[in-house]
Amino acid sequence: MIEFNKELGLKFKNNYMNKKGFTLIELLVVIAIIGLLSTLAVVSLGNARTKSRDAKRLSDIKQIQNALEMYFNDRNTYPNPTAVNLSLGESNSNCLGMNGFVSTTLCVDDEFFMKDIPLDPLGEAYIYNGGVTTYTLRAVLESGGGGFASGPVTATPNGLEGTR
Repeated sequence: MIEFNKELGLKFKNNYMNKKGFTLIELLVVIAIIGLLSTLAVVSLGNARTKSRDAKRLSDIKQIQNALEMYFNDRNTYPNPTAVNLSLGESNSNCLGMNGFVSTTLCVDDEFFMKDIPLDPLGEAYIYNGGVTTYTLRAVLESGGGGFASGPVTATPNGLEGTR
């Protein structure tokens, strides 16, 4: 439809131009932006969870180290001196008592150094190898943390060792 206006000249009148709303292109652009932002949020959340699990592993290792040092100060030896790849936190080694790593039922009140030995956040056990004057305690980091790269971290009486 064409109208003539003395001041403006010819004016094309389009019924579609007077309707209010969004075009299909505008809606698709908004949906694409929302999709991109949600993807970035999910990826970021996954990285945060991985770093959180690694921080928990390092904290667990340090707590177990403290209990091992208390045991050594009391007994002049580390627990289970002949242990090879002992899985800590499982049912037969989830308490550090006066007789070394044992099940919780064998840890009597006031006679333990660590009542509940934690498991890895994904349910894996920490690996202990004992000696009379030394030990190794191993965990595996997913993405790294605490100054360590991803991969195995080993605790000894001298501290934590791993790839930095």
